[in-house]
Amino acid sequence: MGPPIINLTSDTLTKPTSGMLKAMMQAEVGDDVFRQDPTTAALERKMADMFGHEAALFCPSGTMTNQIAIKAQTQPLDEILCDELAHIYRYELGGYGFHSGVSIHVMRGNGGIVTPEMVTAGVKPKADWNPNSKLLCLENSINMGGGIYYSFDQIKALTETARTHGLKTHLDGARLFNVLVETGDTPKAYGQQFNSISICLSKGLGAPVGSVLISDAETISMSRRIRKVMGGGMRQSGFLAAAGIYALDHHIDRLKEDHNRARRSASKLSGLSWVAEILPVKTNIVIFRVADHLRAKDVETALVKKNIICLAISEQYIRWVFHLDINDEMTAVIENLTDDLFS
Repeated sequence: MGPPIINLTSDTLTKPTSGMLKAMMQAEVGDDVFRQDPTTAALERKMADMFGHEAALFCPSGTMTNQIAIKAQTQPLDEILCDELAHIYRYELGGYGFHSGVSIHVMRGNGGIVTPEMVTAGVKPKADWNPNSKLLCLENSINMGGGIYYSFDQIKALTETARTHGLKTHLDGARLFNVLVETGDTPKAYGQQFNSISICLSKGLGAPVGSVLISDAETISMSRRIRKVMGGGMRQSGFLAAAGIYALDHHIDRLKEDHNRARRSASKLSGLSWVAEILPVKTNIVIFRVADHLRAKDVETALVKKNIICLAISEQYIRWVFHLDINDEMTAVIENLTDDLFS
């Protein structure tokens, strides 16, 4: 048996554990379009209760939950506000315009973290030629910020500012549980701050498919209709929902293991000649800049020869994402990397 393949491309690569597979195969299912799938309903109740909201909706992806949240809480000619690094802005194909007919005000925060002052400056005065500023969208943790995150005090200051200006608030919490295991904050505390929250089950939590949108009953009722028109109505989705329930019951605390391995690996990278800079490592993501005389794609190719698969996210930057399929043996391989990467 050869050396392990270490795939750090994303935490979306996780495979179901044996316990999760067993839960999936034993799931009681029906047809969720007719609201007859008991396991999907159980997941939605579990998530709504966890965050102190009235209802939730299981969807195939985080992009869908984000886009549904925008559509359900805005009208055409409205505007959403987010940071320039936000997934909603960068990686959802301009869905806010395609699905919802809204424009976007992009703020330039620090590593994806914006301030109340930026929000205030972004709200448009009422005028026939201005869009109606309607929805503040935050991301926590911040993927392209290297997994850094807002403190809860920062979140509160931002949501309070939003309410002052009549804005609703949405949280792209794709990796929110990575934040919560670091800070000790509770899901309910976050639920009190946001009109809607999207939680991804298929990243660090390790489920194969699915995200959940959490909000009040009226918003989720509308969101169910929007999901249907987007083609997201599912039938025996309880097999997938069972994986999500298992993940919430068994995989939250272990996220700390991913964070520790990320920090160990970043510590090793900091001493290597082909690495120029590492963004602060706060959760499970390591983003580093390669030395000036190199290109990220060349480093990515050289790492493949060491059985390390990763992602060049720009000309100079590479991203590593740690997850439950990366173990201590694999991390030790990373810790044994040397300056002569290209030999």
